[in-house]
Amino acid sequence: MSRNIISLALVAVLVSACAEIGPSKGADDGIIDSKELTQLRAGIWVDPNGCDHWIIDDGVEGYLSARLDRRTGKPVCSGIAPPTQTVGDFKGGATVIIGDTF
Repeated sequence: MSRNIISLALVAVLVSACAEIGPSKGADDGIIDSKELTQLRAGIWVDPNGCDHWIIDDGVEGYLSARLDRRTGKPVCSGIAPPTQTVGDFKGGATVIIGDTF
């Protein structure tokens, strides 16, 4: 019995030690034109399976995240574009110095 309590206490200590370490994933931490990701424009890239992903390209870095249904958490496969194609102004957040030319 005491062995189970000690094991449970050890697991609780280990889990409580978990913390997010590293840079913020909610902001563009670049030196040039740093912005919150909410200020950049996103487009949609359709993966080979036909499911949607949010895509942002600021000219230096790119961001990609699966588009998920808010209620169910399942991938959204809208058919907005053919597989491997993009739609939307996802390059709209390009930096003033280094932007994509096309």
